[in-house]
Amino acid sequence: MTIETNKAILELLLTEKENLLSEWNKKILINKDDPFKDKIKDNGTAMFQLIIQFLIKEGDELEEYIQKLAYSVAEQRVKAEINIGDFVYNVNLGRTIFLEILNRSEIHFHELQSLYEKISYCFDKFLYHAVSRYTDAKDQIIKEKTQFIDSTHKDRLTLLGQMTSSFIHEFRNPLTSVQGFIQLLKSENPTMKYLDIISNELEQLNFRISQFLLLSKKELIGKEKITFSLNELIDEVLIFLYPSILDGKVKILQDMNEDIYLKGYADEIRQVFINIIFNAIDVLTQYRSDPVIHIKSKWTPEGHIKLDIANNGPRIPEHLVSSIFEPFVTTKTLGTGLGLFVCREIIEKHQGTLTCDTESDWTVFSITLPTEKQTIVKG
Repeated sequence: MTIETNKAILELLLTEKENLLSEWNKKILINKDDPFKDKIKDNGTAMFQLIIQFLIKEGDELEEYIQKLAYSVAEQRVKAEINIGDFVYNVNLGRTIFLEILNRSEIHFHELQSLYEKISYCFDKFLYHAVSRYTDAKDQIIKEKTQFIDSTHKDRLTLLGQMTSSFIHEFRNPLTSVQGFIQLLKSENPTMKYLDIISNELEQLNFRISQFLLLSKKELIGKEKITFSLNELIDEVLIFLYPSILDGKVKILQDMNEDIYLKGYADEIRQVFINIIFNAIDVLTQYRSDPVIHIKSKWTPEGHIKLDIANNGPRIPEHLVSSIFEPFVTTKTLGTGLGLFVCREIIEKHQGTLTCDTESDWTVFSITLPTEKQTIVKG
């Protein structure tokens, strides 16, 4: 392109400056709630000056100026909380108006080609920097909000744990006294009716209390891990829940491997089994005339033991499956939504996993745990 042509183009753009900016301002999309709407015209003027400078000279200084202007406008868009699509549309609208003015000139198309490329490059570079900055800023805002939500959620659980811990310790004192007097009555009146039922119900209540206590502590001071039999623990749980199993006419099927030993807190693992099996009994007695709970174990390729506790109750709604182990999520009218959350906390504390798979005929809670390797004897 000749010097005369370049000079003619610059004179044309400077002559049409007011018309160009006026047409641009008339057609752009402006949200009435945009706090920076009064600066949009100034941004357009700055972009016009940038294009003029870009046509006159090139260099790193102009690249830095494009980036600086783009960052400034992007930060306005972030603070305005306006759809980035409107911004991109407005920038491309300015590009179109620039090119239309060039097309109205009497300069041959081939001579204008390099100008088209320069102007498009300038707009493309501006958009690239602006959208990149906008995206990074938005991502940072989302990250900070997520961290705040997570922190607030943890604070709620911490506060709940502190409250329940204080309440439970006060509640357990009279409960222990009642349990003691029940044992005394049983020894003095072995034929008295209903004492076993009362004792069993108190044990259930004590178990529920322990669930809340586990929210406030990961470990109990002075508590040590022990090696215990998984099979014997399952049998203990089934004996403990026998009144509920009998009352619900639930059929229990067992398909357990050879005796397997775990190392950990037996009372906590017992609570997990009681919770899952009792929940299954509760659901089955409401929805099935032929309730079945199937408990089976098998080895994983990693040498861990996997325990499946399956029931033929109704399928859990799909929208709840992914969040069923989260606190305060429950399908029960009077449920707290803490039972399965506590179960997962206990299993994960034992370096295991707890998952749920539900279909039309079966719902399976799968527990995978490392075993006490010294006692493993595979068949």
